[in-house]
Amino acid sequence: MASEEPHHSPKSPPTPTSNDACTASRADEHSHGTCAKCGGPTAYSSAPQGFPGISPPPSYRPIRAPAINLSPESLRSQQKAIMLAPVPQPQKVVLISPPYDFKVPTKRINSPEDIKRFLSSDSAGNFLGFVAALSESTRGRKISDTCHQSAAVNSIVTILETLIRWVDEIPPAPQSSRYGNIAYRTWQERLLEQSESMMLTVLPSDFKSSTIEIIPYFMDSFGNSSRIDYGTGHETNFAAWLYCLARMGIVREEDYQALVSRVFVTYLELMRKLQLVYCLEPAGSHGVWGLDDYHFLPFIFGSAQLIDHKYMKPKSIHNEDILENFSNEYMYLSCITFIKKVKKGLFAEHSPLLDDISGVPHWKKVNSGLLKMYKAEVLEKVPIMQHFLFGWLINWE
Repeated sequence: MASEEPHHSPKSPPTPTSNDACTASRADEHSHGTCAKCGGPTAYSSAPQGFPGISPPPSYRPIRAPAINLSPESLRSQQKAIMLAPVPQPQKVVLISPPYDFKVPTKRINSPEDIKRFLSSDSAGNFLGFVAALSESTRGRKISDTCHQSAAVNSIVTILETLIRWVDEIPPAPQSSRYGNIAYRTWQERLLEQSESMMLTVLPSDFKSSTIEIIPYFMDSFGNSSRIDYGTGHETNFAAWLYCLARMGIVREEDYQALVSRVFVTYLELMRKLQLVYCLEPAGSHGVWGLDDYHFLPFIFGSAQLIDHKYMKPKSIHNEDILENFSNEYMYLSCITFIKKVKKGLFAEHSPLLDDISGVPHWKKVNSGLLKMYKAEVLEKVPIMQHFLFGWLINWE
C-alpha cells in the first residue's frame, strides 16, 4: 500500500521519529548540509528506485511533508461529525459457502463517491463489525490471560515469528541516508517468495485456491517495499487478511481474544522491529491524524483491555511507574511506552492528540471514540483506501 497523505491537528509539530542520536528535521539538514543538532555533515541518497514487480509512486515524497493545517472551523466540524457518529458495533462475520469464487483482488476506490459507496456496503459494515468484535473480545483482559488458541491461530503466530527471525538474518545495509534502509527490500523479496507456502500452513485443503485472493492482503500488511514505508493502511490490510480467514471459518469467534493477544501482539512486535531496524518511513507526515506515526488498531484494542480497570485511568499514561510495570500486559500502555522511546521532547508536543485523550475520564469513552475515529480517519480517507483491494471475500458492491 502506498503512502498516505498527512492529516492531523494544526498544533501537531513535524517531529522526526527515530532512535538515532541526531533527530533534527531533515528539511533543515537538507537546506544547510549539516545536522542541526550535532553540526556534523550529512549525506543524502537519491530517491528510492523502483522495485522489480512493484509500481513506483508517481513522485518520491521525503519523510515529514508539510502538514495540512485545517482551519479551526473545519477542524471543529470534523470533530463534531465524529462525535455525533454512531459507535461501530461488533458483528458476526458472514461465512462463505460453496461454490467458491476466489479471484485476484483489485483496487476500486478513486474518489469520495467511491468511499461513500464502500462504507454503505455490507462488506464495509461487516469488516468494521469484525474490528469492533476483536476489540470487545479483549475487553478487561490482559495480554497474558489464558485464551482459546486454535491450530490456525498457532500457525499464524508461527508465521509472524518466522518473519521476526528474518529481520535478524537480514541486517540493515550500510548507507548514508538515515531513513529507508534498502535491506528491507531483501526482507520483502523473501516474503514474496515464501508467502504461498506460508498461507498453505494455515489453509485447509479445500481452501487452497483462496491463495490468489488472500496473499495480496498478506503481502501488503508489512509496508511498501518501493517506498520503504508503513502506515495505518498496511495495518488495515493485516486486519483484512484476518477477516478473510474469518469469512472462510478458519478462525472463529472463540479465537478472537487470541487474535488480539497472541496474533496482533506478535504482529506489533514484528512491525516495531521492522520500523527500527530498517528505518521505515511513516506512510504520511504524522500517521493519519496524529495518534501515532504508524499504528491505530492497537490503541483500539488496548483501550478495550483497560475498560473498567480498578486503578488505571486514561491519565495514567503519564505515570512512568505504571508504564514500566504494565506495558507488557496492556497494548495501549505499550504503544505509549514505544512512542516515548523513539520520540524526543515533551509528550504533549510530539503526541498532542494522545495527550488530549488522556484527559477523557473513562476508557470506555476512549474506546468508543477510537472506533468512530478509525472509521472516519482511516476507512473514509481516499489517500488510504484508494489502495485497498476488493475480490470475492471483500466484495465491491
